[in-house]
Amino acid sequence: MERYDKAALNAAFAPEFRQNEGSLTSTLRTLLFFTALMITLPVGLYFSSKAYIFEGTLGMSNRDSYFYAAIVAVVTVHVVLAMFVYVAWSEGSRQWREGKQD
Repeated sequence: MERYDKAALNAAFAPEFRQNEGSLTSTLRTLLFFTALMITLPVGLYFSSKAYIFEGTLGMSNRDSYFYAAIVAVVTVHVVLAMFVYVAWSEGSRQWREGKQD
């Protein structure tokens, strides 16, 4: 059997590993971004819409403003999830196209 040089083997696999590492970093960054959005955006919109829109501007009662602010938060969660699915799908198809061309 032939003996393979370790440096030659590492050089052959290094570009593929670096490409996967960049892909992993990009995926992790996207996931962390949407996780932060999922935590902050619905909660922030819940309290701000309750205080400023429903109670402040529209003059609703405390009880009614809870209900409508919850609807705003739930819609926000669905919008963030839809954005995440779209970004993940387009990122995955882009990586698949790039991998197929190699």
